[in-house]
Amino acid sequence: MTTPIPHPLTLDGRDAANLRGDPITGDRYWSQDFARKEWDHMWTRIWHVAGRTAELEEPGDYIVHDFMHESVFCVRQEDGSIKAFYNVCGHRGQRLVWDSASVMRGFQCPYHGWLWGKDGVLKDAQDPHDFPQGNPCGKLKLRELRCDTWGGFVWYTMSEDAPSLADFLAPMPEIYKNYPMDTAVRVFWMKIDLNTNWKFATDNFSESYHTRTAHPQVPPWIDQDVDTARHEMYPGGHGRTVQPMRPSLSDRLPEGVPHPFDFILRQWDIDPDSYPDYETRAMQGWLDLKAAKRRLWQERGYLHYEHMDDEEITDSPHTVIFPNVTISFLPDNLIFFRTEPHPDDPNKCTFDLWCMAFPVAGQTEVESIMAGPRPMREAEFEHRAFDNGRGVPEIEGQIVYQDMMLAEGQQRGMHSRGYRDAYLTGQETRVRFFHEVLNDYIEGRR
Repeated sequence: MTTPIPHPLTLDGRDAANLRGDPITGDRYWSQDFARKEWDHMWTRIWHVAGRTAELEEPGDYIVHDFMHESVFCVRQEDGSIKAFYNVCGHRGQRLVWDSASVMRGFQCPYHGWLWGKDGVLKDAQDPHDFPQGNPCGKLKLRELRCDTWGGFVWYTMSEDAPSLADFLAPMPEIYKNYPMDTAVRVFWMKIDLNTNWKFATDNFSESYHTRTAHPQVPPWIDQDVDTARHEMYPGGHGRTVQPMRPSLSDRLPEGVPHPFDFILRQWDIDPDSYPDYETRAMQGWLDLKAAKRRLWQERGYLHYEHMDDEEITDSPHTVIFPNVTISFLPDNLIFFRTEPHPDDPNKCTFDLWCMAFPVAGQTEVESIMAGPRPMREAEFEHRAFDNGRGVPEIEGQIVYQDMMLAEGQQRGMHSRGYRDAYLTGQETRVRFFHEVLNDYIEGRR
């Protein structure tokens, strides 16, 4: 196996020398004033995910994305392009649409009946002769936002001055060019209300130091030992932890307990009992798994392996895209996590969980990793309250459920006079880096 060459923009995600040392104070998580600064200086300048391109198959299909007190819809045009508009009528400010759907003629305001075309231009208005300024039809247009796509996701930004989407995401599109992200099917789709600040998730997904305590089921199949994983961060605020999908040599299951790695090996015609000891099975078995996948992918229908390298077909790059999106790239799955702030209360947020799978010929059910077995088809959207876990029984015991169980306690701790600043390990360097990039936005350096 060849060692991957780091991207030129890569910074060592374990080297605290890459940090200024900005304190991570508790008020960042509950202060109304700080939340207002985030809105004014960061949220209105970054790129947001509105939805999946798969939701916009035909002209007139549109998706609605509500963010705090703002709302945007993105609509497929007749020429196949996608345009984004603020979700507000240009007449008297009435909201135009509430849920994603499809339109034939355009978007009709429920208040006075103004009809806006798919291209945002006003097509029809009642009593068009009665305007002192002249007939507004064909002249007025909904306010448009910049819109683009990457990875099968539809993105938009509220800023005219923001960098292009490609520049904002860099170097992620280049790093993940081998993954056919646009083909992934969303098999689980849920938005969950949490009693915590949105930054909890970015902090949490920027380190694996908590795994041994919070997720004891992970080390048997993903090696997250401190000196095994590769920690990377990038100037734009993004970062990732690349973890080998093999058993940890430190955390071992008791003798006699069925091992999940054995199941994976057998899936690819490798006998786990052929190895003389645990260490050989973990390390050589991992290499043999790469070789088996290289040999068998085509006949088994794993066509998405065609352009993936040895690391990508067996490992797990867990990736944070600044400021609030995390994507777990697994060989057969993508898992999209996103937190968004409550419109008025910094102590609350929503948590989006989208489990996606790459199609495999003949496969009718997939293991979604974060939500268990799921039919291989686009899922229906659900919105739930977490309610200390009671509201989401479908994901009880899953990794993301365990993270959510910690969220409220973390938020309460941030209110305490006993907390002053994080005391971080080297492998948590990316946590402070995230906050420093956030500070750069708030203080006008980005």
